[in-house]
Amino acid sequence: MSPQHLRQYALRSMQSATLLRSLASSSFAGRISHHAPATSTMIPTWSRRAMTHEASFKAPLHEAQNVFPPLKEFDLRGRVFVVTGGGRGLGLSMAEALMEAGGKVWCLDRLEEPDDEFLRVQSRASQGFDGSLHYDRIDVRDAKAMESTISRIAADKSRLDGLIAAAGIQQVQAALDYSVEDIQKMLDINYTGVFMTATTVAREMMKYKTRGSILLVASMSGLIANKGLVSPVYNSSKAAVIQLGRNLAMEWGKVREDGSGGIRVNSLCPGHIVTPMVRENFEKEPWLKEMWEKENMLGRLSSPEEFRGAALYILSDASTFMTGTSFIIDGGHTAW
Repeated sequence: MSPQHLRQYALRSMQSATLLRSLASSSFAGRISHHAPATSTMIPTWSRRAMTHEASFKAPLHEAQNVFPPLKEFDLRGRVFVVTGGGRGLGLSMAEALMEAGGKVWCLDRLEEPDDEFLRVQSRASQGFDGSLHYDRIDVRDAKAMESTISRIAADKSRLDGLIAAAGIQQVQAALDYSVEDIQKMLDINYTGVFMTATTVAREMMKYKTRGSILLVASMSGLIANKGLVSPVYNSSKAAVIQLGRNLAMEWGKVREDGSGGIRVNSLCPGHIVTPMVRENFEKEPWLKEMWEKENMLGRLSSPEEFRGAALYILSDASTFMTGTSFIIDGGHTAW
C-alpha cells in the first residue's frame, strides 16, 4: 500500500472512531438523567469501594458506564420494592443497587433510626438516578404492622414488584445452653418473620397482578455446619428458609386464570460477610476471622457490596426463568 493510501486509510479510521464515540455518548446520555453532573458523584458506591477492596481489580468498574448503555433487563424504573433488614449492612447494600437501577425501594427495619450509611445512600438518589430510597421502622415479628405497611406501599403505585427478605439475627451459643425463649426469638425473626413477610408481599402481588420476584436471604450456614461457629439454631433457621423458598416457588409460580401469580421465589446463600452482626462475633471470638478466611477458596471474607449484583439479577427481568433456586455466593466455601 502506498504512503498516500496509508494516510487516507488512517484518516478514515480516525473519522469512524470519532463517530462511534459520539454515537455511544449520545446513546448513553439518553438512558440516564441529563441533569447528572459529570463528577465522581455519578460513580456508584460499589465502584468506589471496589477500587479499595482487598481483591484488587485491574481497572475501575465504572469506566465502562461512560461508554455502554445499561442492559434493558436490569432497568427497574417504575417498579416498587421492599427490603426488610434494609437499615444497614447487607440489606441496605442490596437496596442501594435496586435504587440505582431506577426502583422505588422501601427499607424496613427495627432500628429506631436507620444507619448513617442509609442517609448517605438516600441522598445519592437525586444524583442522576431515577430511583428513590425510603425508610419505615417495623419489626418483622409484628405481622399486623407488616401487613398494614406493605399494603400502603403497594397501594401508592398500585403495584409491588419485589421483595428482599434480609432481616435476621445471630446468636453464638452451644446447643446445651440454649433456652426455649432464645430459640423462639431466633425462629420468630429468622423464619416466621421471613414467612409472614413473603406471604404478605405475595398477596399484594396477586392483588395487583404483578409478576414479581422474591429473594429470601438465607446463608451457606443453612447448607453446612460452620467449623468453629457454634450456632445450631441460626443454622437451622437458615436451612428452613432455603426449603421455604422452594415451596413458595412451587405454590406461586404458575399464572392463574385471573392473571395473578407468576411470582418467582429464590433464596440467597451468602458466605461469611463482614457486617455489623459478624463484627460482634469477632469481638467475642477474635480468632474466628482468620479461621474463616482460610475456609473458602478466595482466602478472604466478603463485603455486603459483593452481593449487589446478585440482588439486581434476581429482582430484575434478567432472571425471569429462575425460581426455586438457592443462589450460593460463598467464595467457594461449600465447594471443598
